[in-house]
Amino acid sequence: MADAGEGDENLREAEGAVGGEDVIDDPIMEQGAVVLRGYVIRRISTEDPDMSVSSVDLGGRPNEQQDPQIKEVVGQLLRIANELNRNAELQHLINQVQNNCAQDVFMRVARSIFAEGINWGRVVALFHLAYRLIYKALTTNHMENIRVIISWVLQFIREQLHTWIAQQGGWEGVIIGISRWRTVTIVASVVLIAAIAYYRKTR
Repeated sequence: MADAGEGDENLREAEGAVGGEDVIDDPIMEQGAVVLRGYVIRRISTEDPDMSVSSVDLGGRPNEQQDPQIKEVVGQLLRIANELNRNAELQHLINQVQNNCAQDVFMRVARSIFAEGINWGRVVALFHLAYRLIYKALTTNHMENIRVIISWVLQFIREQLHTWIAQQGGWEGVIIGISRWRTVTIVASVVLIAAIAYYRKTR
């Protein structure tokens, strides 16, 4: 059994995660923050192997990505994202998004992604957009933007996606729906292209 000192240390580690008290004691929010960071880390390791990024760099805890369940969820999201990554037009549009976009613009784009409903492909589209913004922040040395972007994603999840994710059985629901990921990704690609085009019009 952990002593009081260890318990305090664990609590401090949890509070150090991006989102602070907003994610503590809410498994969907807390796991969502870890999954998002895992998605960003593994996406970067694939696209830019020379760049080293850890959970701590993104506001998380040192060993949070070691959970086998987290690894499986992140892996499934990345398989969906591979379809998004093959879309040249989509990548060109994403690259036009400035790393200093305002919160209201980010939220408008996020809402447009889910305008016609929620599915895992669209959740990945949201993560993919956040990843591109975080990557730009890393490569342009705007480190202060990273936690801001992650907090926007968590705010959107809390306000718009929390109930749906809970209905899927939590983040593990993406694993259960593995046979449908190609279909939802095709839909997500179209939606995200439209969302980024909308963003460009509102800049």
